Amino acid sequence: MTSPNFVILYVDQPQRSGAFYGGLLGREPVESSATFVLFVLDNGFKLGLWSRHTVEPAASAAGGGAEIVFAVNTPDAVDAAHADWAGRGLKILQTPTNLDFGRTFVALDPDNHRLRVYWLSDGAQADGEQK
Repeated sequence: MTSPNFVILYVDQPQRSGAFYGGLLGREPVESSATFVLFVLDNGFKLGLWSRHTVEPAASAAGGGAEIVFAVNTPDAVDAAHADWAGRGLKILQTPTNLDFGRTFVALDPDNHRLRVYWLSDGAQADGEQK
């Protein structure tokens, strides 16, 4: 089986969400229509934004049931991302906080999808276990 390389979020207005993510990711989409917007990131990962009104089969889930996670290299980078995103007007669900795995905060996109930024502390592994 191959590794997942693509996430699709069901959104109310793909063009609005595309503008939001374009600003957040600092890039233009590679595909954009009234019902779908696609970003391809430097590592090859794809983020699709599909109209919840036209997706087939119909989707009943709304934002908040999962997270898109952004890793950064230092705890200061967590704080800097928080300041940047708060300055952009993102709703902050959790301010920068130290948890058992490191430093993190959570924001929401326009459709209430959770966006987590984190720094993994030296004492934690990616699976959450201590070294």
